[in-house]
Amino acid sequence: MSETTPDNIPLNVDAIKELWSKTYNTHGKPDWSHLFPYYHEDLVFHDSIQRIEGKSEFVKMCDRLAGRCKELRMDLSVVTRDDEGAFLEWKMTMMFRVFPSTPMYGASRLTINEEGLITVQRDYYDLWGDINNNIPGYRKLYRWFMHKFFG
Repeated sequence: MSETTPDNIPLNVDAIKELWSKTYNTHGKPDWSHLFPYYHEDLVFHDSIQRIEGKSEFVKMCDRLAGRCKELRMDLSVVTRDDEGAFLEWKMTMMFRVFPSTPMYGASRLTINEEGLITVQRDYYDLWGDINNNIPGYRKLYRWFMHKFFG
């Protein structure tokens, strides 16, 4: 894992923790601009609701998310690294203009190429479960439905 990123800093566990913490852990809108140089132009991003191909489309998605949130925080609990990439476990809290804060728990798998650039980012989270848990009066119905039909 001797590859280097655009700033000649290898994406090891410490660098990932530092870079991703700068993105979210301040008050106000998130800023991903310092991370974008670490993404390959042919990036594939995939999460629970979308698949995006290309770094420019990924940047647009990040801008849309920042525009929707009054504030967004991400707390990393686990970061690991192997020869193929990195794994991050996180809690993301979105603060919207009207709705209460909404924490979502998830994980990201980053595939990192030999140049040290992220070529694939796959995010895993339960979007509807985490959101529905925060709607008073509805959470009991949602959890009953999920238990009844899926567990």
